[in-house]
Amino acid sequence: MAKRDYYEVLGVAKGASKDDIKKAYRKVAMQFHPDKNPGDHTAEEKFKEASEAYEVLADDQKRARYDQFGHAGVNGGAGAGGAGFQDINDIFSRFSDIFGSGGFDDIFGRTAGGGRRTRRRGVPGSDLRLRLSLSLEEIATGVEKKLKIKRFVSCGTCGGNGADTAQSFHTCPTCQGTGEVRQQVGGGFFTQIVVSQCPTCHGEGQIVTAACKTCGGEGRVEDTETLSVKIPAGVQANMQLQMRGKGNAGKRGGEPGDLLIQVEEEPHPHFQREGDNVIHELYVNIADAALGQNIEVPTLTGKARFKLEPGTQSGKIVRLRGKGIPSVNGYGVGDQLVHINVWTPKKLTSEERALLDKLRSAPNFTPNPGKEEKGFFEKMREFFA
Repeated sequence: MAKRDYYEVLGVAKGASKDDIKKAYRKVAMQFHPDKNPGDHTAEEKFKEASEAYEVLADDQKRARYDQFGHAGVNGGAGAGGAGFQDINDIFSRFSDIFGSGGFDDIFGRTAGGGRRTRRRGVPGSDLRLRLSLSLEEIATGVEKKLKIKRFVSCGTCGGNGADTAQSFHTCPTCQGTGEVRQQVGGGFFTQIVVSQCPTCHGEGQIVTAACKTCGGEGRVEDTETLSVKIPAGVQANMQLQMRGKGNAGKRGGEPGDLLIQVEEEPHPHFQREGDNVIHELYVNIADAALGQNIEVPTLTGKARFKLEPGTQSGKIVRLRGKGIPSVNGYGVGDQLVHINVWTPKKLTSEERALLDKLRSAPNFTPNPGKEEKGFFEKMREFFA
């Protein structure tokens, strides 16, 4: 039997993005999952077909070969030698990331082998949140920070299970260790089985008969730790960084929460940030603006020099390429924009006043902007276009 077009299998256009393909596969896989269609051979084959299509279209190289040569370009699809998927468990293990850390188990309450998942372990820990203030210099280069954090960690005495000894556990009498209870609702043709978390053991399947003396049965204790956090270059204000598993430990062996770090930018005395560019306000005197001068300005990584051209007008913008902030996504580095301001003195000595008075009526001191002189906002629009 001829294979169907992979794009048709997932119901997406040929130019679909990776994200669209992933969403489409999830939808089809949920529809034809064997646990939702027990004993339905047709649904199982469609599930395999969708998984085969996803493995090809989610891989840039395989997708390019498929677009050019069709099924022949990928040797018949997924799997070594092009044999495709033969085992449902193989699909579970390869694509569980699409459905979360627990894969299909979390969605249908089953193990990869098809058996019913019985109980969960402990109570998950909560996330921790903190704010981290960074200078523009640290943002431009990336930085490693030491953070002192007070959080719950796994109890070292009981290993996190909350029991005094290995014999201090008792199977929950309410759920018989499954962690869930079942109740029949309705009657006749409308009978329904409702499954809910066991109220006695709260889904753990076991009850601690003798609590650990260190943690009091929680399986965790409060502690202060120093964590090393690597901040990538280019982060922005209000961006949130996540350190998985570095939040509060869960009760009795439950999964730990995450540490969520919100970035804040410190005000800078010399620069303002605009995306990946930085703006520096430079003030020069009338003589330097008229005669030209070699100028040195601060940058985020040191000093830089440029030539101030003779006749420079106030409002001119000089671009120092690559002196800005790297893109956090790795798409190059921004620039430093030097905004020239010609400084007009407010106080003059009698000698200075006499010199300027002589120049007041000089022909070249009469304003004559001409068409080539653009306004400040027009210049800024050009640089940020």
